[in-house]
Amino acid sequence: MLKTLININGKLIDLGTPKIMAIVNATPDSFYPESRLADNAPAERAQKFILEGADIIDIGACSTRPGSTPPSEDEEWSRLQPVLKSIRQTLPDAIISVDTFRSNIAKHAVEDYGVNIINDISGGMADTNMFDTICNLQVPYILTHNSPDHKNSIAEIIDYLQSRIYLLQNKGLKDIIIDPGLGFNKTLEQNWHILSHLSELKIFELPILIGLSRKSMLTKILSISAEEALNATTAADMAALLSGANILRVHDVKETKQTIILYNNYIKYI
Repeated sequence: MLKTLININGKLIDLGTPKIMAIVNATPDSFYPESRLADNAPAERAQKFILEGADIIDIGACSTRPGSTPPSEDEEWSRLQPVLKSIRQTLPDAIISVDTFRSNIAKHAVEDYGVNIINDISGGMADTNMFDTICNLQVPYILTHNSPDHKNSIAEIIDYLQSRIYLLQNKGLKDIIIDPGLGFNKTLEQNWHILSHLSELKIFELPILIGLSRKSMLTKILSISAEEALNATTAADMAALLSGANILRVHDVKETKQTIILYNNYIKYI
């Protein structure tokens, strides 16, 4: 049976109904410029997303776009800290996720600002202390497949995730969300193979997160820019929902909320 409940500070959140994770980029070099905070107040951006229907605010201060050079740990924290402070002060009850592969960043974010979820695009491979840190913190952890050593067939992704889930559960972590890592060390064909076989990840009986918002797996096929990829994103997100996605990580909350409403109405009649 799918584990749909995750513990957020003692409150159970049911992922049986699809949820929206809104992207807030505290970076100067995100692949989609509109997602960068620039001079916009972070709390205002987060509040807008929540009013539009976001369930989780995912804040990243280290760009993960292909070819980007990660900032130092000090630089990442200096970008992240004022954003966390602003959002937490204005929205004390918001569910906040931090997108980081560094265990020290995760620790400070949770302990200093009450961050609720850690979203690690490296799957614990970039920092050998991450799994121990997360298990000590006991916050939900998003485990992403991101390995250049795999051919990225769904079977290989299952093998990879199984070994990492085993390590986390043996260390006592209770809440794990899995992400097949669309766009990370994958070709266009591999991304679409994974999306079309997404339902096979249900074997883990864990919530599934999908992040394909405005990514090149959409724009390359249609020969469009990321700025033109809203319609493509909502279409692909519907495909993900129909294959079992529980969380959609997106730039465009209002349109994603509409997609989920249509999906919920569709499944009533199946």
